[in-house]
Amino acid sequence: MAGRGLILAAPASGSGKTLIVAGLLRHLRRRGMRVAAAKAGPDYIDPTFHAAATGAPCINLDVWAMRPATLAGLVHGLDSEAELVLCEGVMGLFDGTGPDGETGSTAALAHCTGWPVVLVVDARGQGASAAALIAGFARHDPALPLAGIIFNRVAGPRHRAMLGAALARHLPDLRCLGCMPQQAELTLPERHLGLVPASERSDSEAVIERASAIVESAVDIVGLIGLARPSSLGLSLPTVLLPPLGQQIAVARDDAFLFVYPALLEGWRREGAALSFFSPLADEPPEPDADAVYLPGGYPELHAGRLAAAGQFLAGLRHAGAAGKSVYGECGGYMVLGDALTDAVGRTHRMAALLPLTTSFAERRLHLGYRALTLLRDGPLGAEGARFRGHEFHYATTISAGGDGALFAVTDSWGTDLGYVGLQRGSVAGSFIHLIDREAG
Repeated sequence: MAGRGLILAAPASGSGKTLIVAGLLRHLRRRGMRVAAAKAGPDYIDPTFHAAATGAPCINLDVWAMRPATLAGLVHGLDSEAELVLCEGVMGLFDGTGPDGETGSTAALAHCTGWPVVLVVDARGQGASAAALIAGFARHDPALPLAGIIFNRVAGPRHRAMLGAALARHLPDLRCLGCMPQQAELTLPERHLGLVPASERSDSEAVIERASAIVESAVDIVGLIGLARPSSLGLSLPTVLLPPLGQQIAVARDDAFLFVYPALLEGWRREGAALSFFSPLADEPPEPDADAVYLPGGYPELHAGRLAAAGQFLAGLRHAGAAGKSVYGECGGYMVLGDALTDAVGRTHRMAALLPLTTSFAERRLHLGYRALTLLRDGPLGAEGARFRGHEFHYATTISAGGDGALFAVTDSWGTDLGYVGLQRGSVAGSFIHLIDREAG
């Protein structure tokens, strides 16, 4: 029997939906329900909490960056494995990209999948006005399957009663599923790219457990489960997001290199590639038998000193490049393939020197948004002219990028030409952009 799905969205970022979703996942799993986690949009950090809550990967679903067949295959995979799929939205419910600002939004994902939406409303500083806010969201897109409300950060019993009464009075057909109390224990620390990943926090397990306990007492669990609906996408086979870099791929994986989608790695496995994993922070080199090396993004700027001192790791990278093996780096991985990286306090650290690139985290500038990319030369990602979609989010500055070996021609989600990005030298290549999927067409 196919599973059913539900999206937990919010009017804005910072409403607390990540911990509510993680708490629900943990509670439902403990009840013996087969649950699966998903996350709307391009996000590597929030899914770490959902993966910790379920003990299984959290799958990203991206309406803008993924081909329809990719999205349908991923949703079908989730439905096949679970009785209930809980998907956390991205930013505000209608926040997307492109000229209208709504393309690729959580609302677009709800329309695509047919999954109902539960809106998580941060009620701090609001009483009956919260009902007016919710009414605006309900009217903005009447075709959207908005099914229920969870109020978050509720001050106490009187506040809870006021919120519930206002919702019942002004929106009687919209169900209040619960009121989460305002508690200091239900907050998560942030830094420059969002929340601190669950893997870096020693108290992540305790925070998820606390959220689970509060969800159990504060949310109508039976009512929430009853709102879930099967996906409207139907049966679809899984696709391969990106071509495998080789047949034996060594993947960097630790706190400096953790930004990789599980669906990407699973697709490589389906194509017959064998994956091995190594930790640069532990000074582990790539597997010598590997014919390709993948350095995903992460936080090398926070660990630049350790990486510069990781002699075996750097020697292994250089050996792979010299042997003509495919070596590909994204965002932080791209920075490590360069000559040098300057950290936040201005210290410059030597990196692998496989690409003529120098970057700095001391000179910060935000680079953010979806990207459409065209490959400029043949390589492990495909033939010249291959097209991809991806996302860029970082604060690093390129101090120098030598040579004429640009990797991609790029436009943003508005169609604006952003010129050429990335570098390729021999079998080594990379860019600041996280590739998500091949482009349809």
